[in-house]
Amino acid sequence: MQARKLAVVAAVASAIALFFILDLGQYLNLQNLKEQQAAIEAFRDENVLLSVTIYFVIYVLMAALSLPGAALLTLAGGAVFGLLWGTVIVSFASTIGATLAFLMSRFLLRNWVEQRFGQRLQAIDAGVRREGAFYLFTLRLVPAFPFFLVNLLLGLTAMKTRTYYWVSQLGMLAGTIVYVNAGTQLGKLESLSGILSPGLLGSFVLLGIFPLIARKLLEVIRMNKVFANWTKPSRFDRNLVVIGGGSAGLVTSYIAAAVKAKVTLVEKHKLGGDCLNTGCVPSKALIRSAKFLSHVGRSQEFGIRSARAEVDFADVMERVQSVIKAIEPHDSAERYTGLGVDVVQGAAKIVSPWEVDITLEDGSTQRLTTRSIVIATGARPFVPPIPGIEQVSYLTSDNVWELRELPQRLIVLGGGPIGCELTQAFARLGASVTQVEMEARIMGREDPEVSDLVTERFRAEGVAVLTGHKAKEFLIENGEKILIAEHEGEDVRIPFDAVLVAVGRAANLKGFGLEELGIPTGRTVDTNAFLQTNYPNIYAAGDVAGPFQFTHTAAHQAWYAAVNALFDPLKKFKADYSVIPWATFVEPEVARVGLNEQDAKAQGIAFEVTTYGIDDLDRAIADGEAHGFIKVLTVPGKDRILGVTIVGEHAGDLIAEYVLAMKQGIGLNKILGTIHIYPTLAEANKYVAGNWKKAHAPQQLLAWVERFHAWRRG
Repeated sequence: MQARKLAVVAAVASAIALFFILDLGQYLNLQNLKEQQAAIEAFRDENVLLSVTIYFVIYVLMAALSLPGAALLTLAGGAVFGLLWGTVIVSFASTIGATLAFLMSRFLLRNWVEQRFGQRLQAIDAGVRREGAFYLFTLRLVPAFPFFLVNLLLGLTAMKTRTYYWVSQLGMLAGTIVYVNAGTQLGKLESLSGILSPGLLGSFVLLGIFPLIARKLLEVIRMNKVFANWTKPSRFDRNLVVIGGGSAGLVTSYIAAAVKAKVTLVEKHKLGGDCLNTGCVPSKALIRSAKFLSHVGRSQEFGIRSARAEVDFADVMERVQSVIKAIEPHDSAERYTGLGVDVVQGAAKIVSPWEVDITLEDGSTQRLTTRSIVIATGARPFVPPIPGIEQVSYLTSDNVWELRELPQRLIVLGGGPIGCELTQAFARLGASVTQVEMEARIMGREDPEVSDLVTERFRAEGVAVLTGHKAKEFLIENGEKILIAEHEGEDVRIPFDAVLVAVGRAANLKGFGLEELGIPTGRTVDTNAFLQTNYPNIYAAGDVAGPFQFTHTAAHQAWYAAVNALFDPLKKFKADYSVIPWATFVEPEVARVGLNEQDAKAQGIAFEVTTYGIDDLDRAIADGEAHGFIKVLTVPGKDRILGVTIVGEHAGDLIAEYVLAMKQGIGLNKILGTIHIYPTLAEANKYVAGNWKKAHAPQQLLAWVERFHAWRRG
């Protein structure tokens, strides 16, 4: 077998080498075709069968060996043999050649790939058996990849040869007809003025619009396939049903109502979702109280000899609830009803692509038919399956707001944004906090110096930051709760009174009918660039869709979900994630948009770094907040911004200027030329732009200017 493979490799390599050594590609150009057209046609007229055979064999070999020139050969087929016979000959020759390339790939590489990637290949083979024919048809009809790559890659799968042959022939037929037709028109071209002939222009128009027509055709085929087992209602109760009343659901339903669509918003708990009730709003209210206490402790820095504050943790938590209640009307059923949204309190379940069952609070059920559905069911705190965790009554960002007594010894599991924010807040309120993070540093998505600054501040405020510690087990010994964590191969025992789990969030995927409909899910609902699921009229937005789990991103996605759901197929838009900002509201505050250094390096993107230390900023010094920095990544030699990280007071506010700049294509030169009020923290944005300008000053020009001024002095 090995000898046969070597023989095939040698033969293929020799054929390809001869093609390039003899420079046979020089004959495969339009000018040569036109020059030889008369001779070729004369040979065809005298030797019809031989000319067809020669052309057929050349085409098969070109396709089988993946040599360049197939497009021109197809045009030549039209020019020499006409539309009908050219199409027939090219269709069979291209398909046979492609199948030979497919078989060579399988013969030479399949066993090797199977040995190296056996398990992964099994999963791919399962997918090919299930959807392979349709997938291949799509690639043939709308060539997203070069055909030679399709031949080679699918040869590594378990697709049957006969399936590959007939699907390829059928899928390539439409494109073959278009190209052959263009060739027939080129064959009639006698002079340059003939380029403007209606027939030739029409052929080129067909070449241009064919991919669009094919794509639309595939969408229709895909829709018919996915809806094949369902009966579509003749009319609909609603234009849109939105499941979930968090940020994504509220904004989606608001937009639908604003454009006069009939929309129902279903929420089984509280409107406003996690952000209002258990996330952004309560955490920021708690952080504000904790920050005030930190300022009291720093009173001498502000020239105040002594200051004290009496803290009742229960009062602080009641204030948190009062803040929630003050903001609740913004997300209330009354407000959205007034905006034209039909708000229903109940549990929704999708029972068909156009039907949603809603179980109301009284136990009754109503069924709504709808043209489109948006899944906006949000996410919940992820609780890892650590042995013993259920015995210790753990807290999460959902239920921590029910506390009215401050835990004396609090463990926070997790070094991400939520874990860091709550770590600092509880420490400032008087708890002895131990933060446990299994990775080498907290805030691992940020650059190392950012993590270092935050860690240093935490430790200065009395937080025990334990990085590289993996939680293994929770125990209760003699009434005391203990976490066993592994650090550098050794077990570390950490006693505690309460543990807060903040290691990430999991999308809410169960109970909404997704499994029954066969809507694919992983960590989130699988969607395409338009936020569509495998059912084109069912969309997902917000935390349940990912890839970012921020309130502002959920609202951003909601626009795309609403507009696409209501106006497809007339128009739809791909969700734009090019400029997504975020902030972690610890002190020092951290905000970012675009790339940081570790992301740019991981993606192999070239960049320059410009920094400015906020400790040198007048307003920061006056405020007693002279710490942190701004770091801007730009394209080498240019002022175009790739990403910005800000660490310092009000970083989340300062980042907005860069978000606008990146979105609108504004560079550092224009930020430098913008007037910033003195004295403000926003001046830091101007100063970092100034640092970039200094580093890119035109030294040669400045040298000439210096001579000019010297000359003027005499």
